[in-house]
Amino acid sequence: MINPLAQGLNETLKGSVVDALMSDMGKRLYFPNGIISQGGEAAKDAKFANGTIGMAVANGTPIELDSYKKSMPNFNPQETVAYAKTAGNPDLRKMWKEKIIEKNPSLKDKNFSLPILVPGLTAVLSYVCDLFIDEDKPLLAADPCWDNYELICSARRGSEFHQFKCFENGKFNIADLEAKMKADAEKYGSVRVILNFPQNPSGYSPTKSEAKEIVRIVKEIAESGKKVLVLSDDAYFGLNYEDDIEPQSLFAYLADIHENVLAIKADGPTKEDFAWGFRTGFITFASKGMTPAQYAALETKFMAAIRSSVSCSSTPSQSLVMHAINEPCHEEQKKQLRKMLKRRYDLVRAFVNSHESSVLEPLPFNSGYFMSFNVKTGNAEQIRKKLLETTGIGIIQIDQNTLRVAFSSIDEDKIDSVYESIYKVAQSL
Repeated sequence: MINPLAQGLNETLKGSVVDALMSDMGKRLYFPNGIISQGGEAAKDAKFANGTIGMAVANGTPIELDSYKKSMPNFNPQETVAYAKTAGNPDLRKMWKEKIIEKNPSLKDKNFSLPILVPGLTAVLSYVCDLFIDEDKPLLAADPCWDNYELICSARRGSEFHQFKCFENGKFNIADLEAKMKADAEKYGSVRVILNFPQNPSGYSPTKSEAKEIVRIVKEIAESGKKVLVLSDDAYFGLNYEDDIEPQSLFAYLADIHENVLAIKADGPTKEDFAWGFRTGFITFASKGMTPAQYAALETKFMAAIRSSVSCSSTPSQSLVMHAINEPCHEEQKKQLRKMLKRRYDLVRAFVNSHESSVLEPLPFNSGYFMSFNVKTGNAEQIRKKLLETTGIGIIQIDQNTLRVAFSSIDEDKIDSVYESIYKVAQSL
């Protein structure tokens, strides 16, 4: 039985690409006319007293312990201990949208949603799967990829998890991406693909020509009458180290490409602003021809996913991000840290370009936090374990053939030694 509020949202979305792509859970989601919505009404109109929200308040201000206050002396209680809005701080959401346009100038005159704030980028992926993935609506991702994709898709949503081979002959595998997307579109009438650039675990971003090819594939499938959802996982956005990399998110090109395409952007300050523990991420969506009412209905669906799981995100994290963005030194400090990462990248690039191994083959990498090796002979887990046991160096085994090294967390003066040890241990096995 679908709740009448859900039915109303579904009716608003009827005929849109969102309607065609929604999962069983997506159809059922609604935002209750309960505490949060009634509290929102009271916040506007309860002039004498507001007894709606479960916070302790004195003289109209949330009560704050001094033990918290002394750690954040410049913040007021509304920025620290008060409940946050379900979709996030409205001012921060507007600010983040402006930043998205600033970093992706192709979006300047395009119609797309106000970003919704959630507790981290993993939550973005989880909520997108809630709304659009189920048993007969699989997700397509790269091979190799971050292991959480499959966990969310298969374990949480009970869906098939499809993969395209990310690289072939030392290049991004456009051909297999196209083949797998078209195969899913033909079999299911729609395709849902997650494209993560810079990619985890490989640290690869598409060149400008490769980005055009990806956009071409999406447009061709949409023009054939199939529905296409493209989730751009931009967790490491902007950390590019080579000149030929496409500087804008794929979202910028897909936002208004066709009525049959729903473009979703996942991003946030987690990696971009070096704020890993804040757990602050954003969902932004766009589709050509979507009406304001349909955007509002889709936002309400996402708010329902948030409300029914974590209720809302952390208030202090949102306040810290908003204050930091407004600091004059914010962008300059980010530039300096990116230069540090670029120096580490250059050292790794120089090492792997000057060393050969019969066991390890570097996958293409040009951006982000990581690079990975394809283990041509032997087993990646055996290499990882022996490396840790004999040298005290930790790296990640993604699968039996893939090892990931986060050069982002290795000091420059240790990089050569670390890679020498990786090659030596791999060769010994």
